[in-house]
Amino acid sequence: MTAANETKSEIKSETKALEHMTGASFLGNAFLAVFKLWAGIAGSSVAMLSDAIHSCSHVFTTLIALVGVRAGERQADDQHPYGHERMESIASMILGLILVYAAFTIAKNGLEAIITGSYKTIGTPGVIALVAAAVSIAVNEGMYLYTRYYAEKIHSSAFMAAALHDRSDSLSSVGSLIGIVGAMAGFPIMDSLAALVICGFLFKSAYDILKEAFDEMLDVSGGTGFDQKLTEYVAGQAEVVRVDTLRSRLFGSRIYVDLELEVDGQRPLKEAHAVAQRVHDNVERDFPNVKHIMIHVNPA
Repeated sequence: MTAANETKSEIKSETKALEHMTGASFLGNAFLAVFKLWAGIAGSSVAMLSDAIHSCSHVFTTLIALVGVRAGERQADDQHPYGHERMESIASMILGLILVYAAFTIAKNGLEAIITGSYKTIGTPGVIALVAAAVSIAVNEGMYLYTRYYAEKIHSSAFMAAALHDRSDSLSSVGSLIGIVGAMAGFPIMDSLAALVICGFLFKSAYDILKEAFDEMLDVSGGTGFDQKLTEYVAGQAEVVRVDTLRSRLFGSRIYVDLELEVDGQRPLKEAHAVAQRVHDNVERDFPNVKHIMIHVNPA
């Protein structure tokens, strides 16, 4: 198979993965949002209503992630010679800010209910709220594993952020479950406290997503582990005497690498170039998250 055909095959595979992820995540979270909203109202549970807001936010963030990934797939052009991968980072930043807003809203409502004592007038949560929490935990955990699998497969930071959001949904529903059980056992304040627990998960998820997005925008390295692994790989290539320097930087969900390596100083320029070209091709083949590697050859 030619390189061009391999690229087309990879793009087709990634497109199919995106369609699967987006469809499953959108439908799953839309179902949970409506179900939990109804269960929160019918079951008189502030925690479940807060959890429903969490799921509603995920419906929108899934769409934002899709827009970011689609924009990042656009080919380089005259105005954007390095491509558009950072659109994924921007999408992740928007996603994180939405989570911050959702967490702030939930925290505000929960604190007001506790301070004013209004939680006493809401009533004891019904069994339907308990059922909704259990269903939410199971569905969100399944979507987390599903989305994480495809996000790792296509190296998408935006969809990995969406997977982390699924996990935070699952954990927040655990908080809802505990709060609802406590309220049903005769401690009505537990329902409002559970809402605060949910906002804590939201803030943590937002922090993780925003941190990764800012790292990608600020050209941080691919990580010590990645740099060491790539250095050892290049040093083991035929006719490479040693690696002088290797620098990596994130560009959206991909990585750029600047490399200086040594080859035999007595070899003609054409042969030294052939060594560098072979290393270049091997790295971009065996490290799919490397967008491009620039190689400078030094004489040993």
